Amino acid sequence: MRQVEIRLLEGPNVYRLEPVVKVEVAVGRRRTWYGQRAPGRHALVHLGVDVPRRDWPAQIDALVDWIRRLRVDHDEGRAGVVVHRSSDPGHWIVTFPWVGAERAHTIAEAALALTDRDVSPARRARLTGAQERHLERWTDRIKGSRTTPPAWIRDADRRLPVVSITGTNGKSTVTRLVTHILVCAGRRVGTTTSDGVLVNERMVDAGDWTGPAGAWQILGRSDLDLAVLETARGGLVLRGMGYETNEVGVVTNVSSDHLDLQGIHTLPELAEVKSTVVRVTKPDGWAVLNGDDPLVAAMARRVRARVALFTIGNGETGAVRRVVDGGDGRGYVVRDGWLVELEGDETRQIVEVGRVPITIGGLARHNVANALAASAAARGLGATIEEVRDGLIDFRPTTDRSPGRLNLYRLGARIVIVDFAHNEAGVSAILDVAEGIAGGAAGRAAPITMIVGTAGDRPDDTLRGIAKIAATRAQRVAIKETQKYLRGRSRESIVGELMAGIRAAGMPTTDVPVYESETAALRAELADATGKPRIVVLLCHEERDEVFALLKSLGAKPIDVATELTSLVPRLQERPHRG
Repeated sequence: MRQVEIRLLEGPNVYRLEPVVKVEVAVGRRRTWYGQRAPGRHALVHLGVDVPRRDWPAQIDALVDWIRRLRVDHDEGRAGVVVHRSSDPGHWIVTFPWVGAERAHTIAEAALALTDRDVSPARRARLTGAQERHLERWTDRIKGSRTTPPAWIRDADRRLPVVSITGTNGKSTVTRLVTHILVCAGRRVGTTTSDGVLVNERMVDAGDWTGPAGAWQILGRSDLDLAVLETARGGLVLRGMGYETNEVGVVTNVSSDHLDLQGIHTLPELAEVKSTVVRVTKPDGWAVLNGDDPLVAAMARRVRARVALFTIGNGETGAVRRVVDGGDGRGYVVRDGWLVELEGDETRQIVEVGRVPITIGGLARHNVANALAASAAARGLGATIEEVRDGLIDFRPTTDRSPGRLNLYRLGARIVIVDFAHNEAGVSAILDVAEGIAGGAAGRAAPITMIVGTAGDRPDDTLRGIAKIAATRAQRVAIKETQKYLRGRSRESIVGELMAGIRAAGMPTTDVPVYESETAALRAELADATGKPRIVVLLCHEERDEVFALLKSLGAKPIDVATELTSLVPRLQERPHRG
């Protein structure tokens, strides 16, 4: 038996909705995970499900008995030790609630060491002298450990209503949208995002604050009315949530991203991790779920809260209809060009899709979904239909309101799209927009150049998938390196996988340039002296501020989608505007 990790989770997590110690071990020969990202029912691994004792290997049986004995002996509790499966072959996970951080960690260490030495956990077992001395040493260490309590914020100590937002794509945009709706409605709002901590949309602490520490910053303030908390996968698996419950939980979608990290290999496993955000939602709160994503819609079966499903369809059939007909749920749909709320027998029009700038006249279908999710979340926190409408109309995808998310620039006859897309679903979504601007179904008026690249901790199939989609749909592909985010890979490995994806799409790689940075790539691809119409899409992850500065120095002008939509997409002039 080999120790993989001992980790203290400070709040709700995929295993429990409370702080637990996670002890992961590997039993047997070393093997590597291999399987399908979307496995069949027979191959599903449910991370949070308890494994019955009869299925435990002998080493796990002894480990659990030692944890139970040591917890009782040292006031760390009596019940709650549970065994879980992992999709990593031979890996087992033992979890138990903890009271004192250092003491609980030492108990886990001791249990592993005593099991490894084959010391019997039975109290009446006859131990050798060496075994007795070994047990005594660990007992002394446990007694001498500190007992720092969990830092999670219990409901009794929380004053601010909370909306928690997670998902593979769109969570930052939805977070910013919900914040904007509520600020426009006169609320004082604290927000955590992957860009930083914001108060009333003003940055107060830059950095990625999507884990518990960001939540603690906001929830500890006394000058706010509401908290809007972006909640990333990393924080959930590495530390858990930083608070006990929320009033509204949102899951935007689940698609391939961050797989093969922390033992998460498949889409159902990733969905199970993200479902934590809605499993903690209060019974009188709202779980806002994507009705177009089967993995997300299925979370409705595991929540205590009322359910609000959103879909870019009309909601006439399927899960949305069932939720609305059930009497206590809501649906958020698109009907006749309007964002619409359904509740019981009532149908409430929110706003026309064409009047919501981030949808770019409906071309950005992913942002139509994001607008629906934000509407549902804001309504769950008490915003009126009119407040939701006003906030959606006022929000623009600019570099200050939504940095790195569908930021559009015009440079002569060329359109530049800067976006944070970093997985297959994100790349497909941004290309939908690029093709719509280029001419789409009416025949492309301008070719598309796609500058691709992402962090090195993505698996090979993700790197190849990103490049294959780009090469299939764009007329030219360039590769930009992301040297600050190699994350264990070599530069050559990342470029090689991207090139393999391009070849898989049938595009020759001889003409695919490789640039050492995002700014170098964008400068070179905009250096065409002919000035002919072209759409240039940059996947921007590393040098966002430098990219914006470069565009300004080249004379590129930000596009205000709200006022320039018909000039950006001329064929939208044919659509009548109502209201």
